Amino acid sequence: MANMASKERVARRPALRETLNIRVKQEDRGLIDRAARTLGKTRTDFMLDAARRAAQEALTDQTLFSVSASAYAQFLAKIDAPPQPNERLQRTMRAKSPWDRA
Repeated sequence: MANMASKERVARRPALRETLNIRVKQEDRGLIDRAARTLGKTRTDFMLDAARRAAQEALTDQTLFSVSASAYAQFLAKIDAPPQPNERLQRTMRAKSPWDRA
């Protein structure tokens, strides 16, 4: 009886992960496996990380901001205007580039 109750609890518990099957060329799988090993990850974790990053980038690239015509005009004026001199900008312009430092 206790064994049956345990099985019922397991059956009701949602799966932690779902299966996702893909077909891949042998050379692509080798490349993926090599990259995963280099990073100390499993193939699954490597592919999930890469797919998650690609999905987030795709969605972020499609973000749309709706603003009024006057707000958009103000925005364009700000980004088209030359930067106003300030201490931080002047300090940055005086600094040597990392590749120029010895």
